Amino acid sequence: MRRGIAATALVATLALAATACGGDDKDAADGTKAGGELSGTVTWWDTSNDAEKASFQKIAEAFTAKHPKVTVKYVNVPYGDAQNKVKNAFSSGSDAPDVIRADVGWVADFASLGYLDEVPAETAKKVDAEFLPQAAASGKFEGKTYAVPQVIDSLGLFYNKKMLADAGVQPPKTLAELKTAAEAIKAKTGKAALYLRGDDSYWFLPLIYGEGGDLVDAKNKTVTVDNEAGVKAFKTARDLVSSGAAITNATDGYANMQTAFKTGEAAMMINGPWAVADTYAGDQFKDKANLGIAAVPAGSAKAGAPQGGHDLGVYAGSKNTAAAHAFVEYMTSQEVQVQSTKELSLLPTRTAAYEQPDVKGNEMVQFFKPAVDKAVERAWIPENGSLFEPLKVEYTKAITGASSPEDAAKAAGVEFRKILKGWK
Repeated sequence: MRRGIAATALVATLALAATACGGDDKDAADGTKAGGELSGTVTWWDTSNDAEKASFQKIAEAFTAKHPKVTVKYVNVPYGDAQNKVKNAFSSGSDAPDVIRADVGWVADFASLGYLDEVPAETAKKVDAEFLPQAAASGKFEGKTYAVPQVIDSLGLFYNKKMLADAGVQPPKTLAELKTAAEAIKAKTGKAALYLRGDDSYWFLPLIYGEGGDLVDAKNKTVTVDNEAGVKAFKTARDLVSSGAAITNATDGYANMQTAFKTGEAAMMINGPWAVADTYAGDQFKDKANLGIAAVPAGSAKAGAPQGGHDLGVYAGSKNTAAAHAFVEYMTSQEVQVQSTKELSLLPTRTAAYEQPDVKGNEMVQFFKPAVDKAVERAWIPENGSLFEPLKVEYTKAITGASSPEDAAKAAGVEFRKILKGWK
């Protein structure tokens, strides 16, 4: 029996026993008192970045204003370490959080292992009725809802308006235009046109989508990363760097990318809404109006960026499920989502939130919402997150020239088929 399911059964048994004993001063195992009042501690593991975490901690701890007898224990877990750390905590049951902020690509994995408590039926109905359909889909596994969408995002092309204007170029709509613009930017400023991450395979997705491909075809259980479109995508990554249109780094790529863009060492970068607050802190963007954002440049087939975001899920073995689910509802409420947009320029997952003035008038939302609407929805399969590690290895080899694009695509396909047993 799965550990999470067994723990849930134990929680239910304890709750019944506590209710049978009576006594308004006795806490039930799920965080409620006999009168229905929420109490106890809810531990939330938040994976937001340095620019976001203070805001999310403040919002989370404000939950106690609505439920004074609940204590929120906020823990920020670095995103890069979070997936394995959460799985280890859930599998052991030791010091596991009650609520986890999960990348949309992790939910099916956690749910398949029995680690997530199913979202209460009434809340699940609201998710289907009131949230963006593509966001709601990320929290489901085998027809059931295991997580509630908190934020949704996609990638866009961030550009330094002054650097592009000085070079006499417009934001490129295609990668071919990017290479042409790079020559003008280099000649005028001596700087690189684009910083392209080489150490994270999420940044490979716009390249393979741009060639009309994808990592897998989940419907037909087929690996597609090594087909013709996949090989073209690896070639494109290498060509951008070898031609001088882009610079990259195989280690600590995110920090290096942000630094290069904020200091003007690179005129453009590909990033998401989560990067806006930190980008504004850079010397180049003391005047916020200097930051421009456009669609990710198209490859030879089309423009395409991945659907990303984060969902909130409750641990199946939590001893405080009632309070934990109430906390998730609060953190994904329209009020909180609007506040997150106002403070951090993050995109809500609730449809009606986009009609609120603080969301409707947000410049970053005005760009990224259309990008989200056109974003490519990933395969919501348990193995989703596991594919990115071997892909990262081969992407880094290809983009730095340590491996040929053909070999990188072939090697990625071999590793994918090891993970996706029985797939073509």
